[in-house]
Amino acid sequence: MPSSSLIWLLAGSVLCLTELFLPSAFVAFMMGISALIVGLLSYSGIGNLWIQVAVWLFLSTTLIILSRRFLQPRRRKSPIQDAVIGETLTEILPGQVGRVLYEGNSWRAKCDDHKISLPPQQTVYLTLPGLKTRGFLIE
Repeated sequence: MPSSSLIWLLAGSVLCLTELFLPSAFVAFMMGISALIVGLLSYSGIGNLWIQVAVWLFLSTTLIILSRRFLQPRRRKSPIQDAVIGETLTEILPGQVGRVLYEGNSWRAKCDDHKISLPPQQTVYLTLPGLKTRGFLIE
């Protein structure tokens, strides 16, 4: 086995094992996988060190980008980010329409939660029409 192949395989093994002890969001693991692939390619006949390094860099970058894209959970947007603060003017019963104060005006509103009722002068989060979020719908 040529020495460059052995070095690539050892480096790949060390990088993969490093991920077990120092989690780095699969970066070290993907670099290790790339080094193992380059080690196998080197063993099969790619002899130029610069080509091996270029292949390793390309594979590492590609695998890291793909792992980030497919392995990270999608972040859900919080409905509170799109909400505005208002105040109830009337009691809002579960599933019923009431009145809220928003920007100095009285608006009809319905609670998105069908289990709770809200007393008057309660600070609430409001979502405007057209936004598909939980909260109150101002009509």
